[in-house]
Amino acid sequence: MNKIKLHVRRGDVVRAISGADADGKKTGKVLKTYPGKGRVLVEGFNFVKKHMRKSQDNPNGGIVTKEAPLAASKLAVVTRAAKKTDKE
Repeated sequence: MNKIKLHVRRGDVVRAISGADADGKKTGKVLKTYPGKGRVLVEGFNFVKKHMRKSQDNPNGGIVTKEAPLAASKLAVVTRAAKKTDKE
């Protein structure tokens, strides 16, 4: 699988330019990138409902709302994450 060069990286603050979260005011921090799929996990964007089976960790089961990755092409960078060097 080919990796796609993404214009965002972990720690960047981004806003959505298309899709359900594109209201123009909402921003979120990039939590994780998936370059193989061209997708990005952003804090506070693209919530989905997941049905959970009963388990020891989740004894009642039920429906959990969580963030899902969305296409990197739907995002615009607001603030770039600071690069860390070895000397800091």
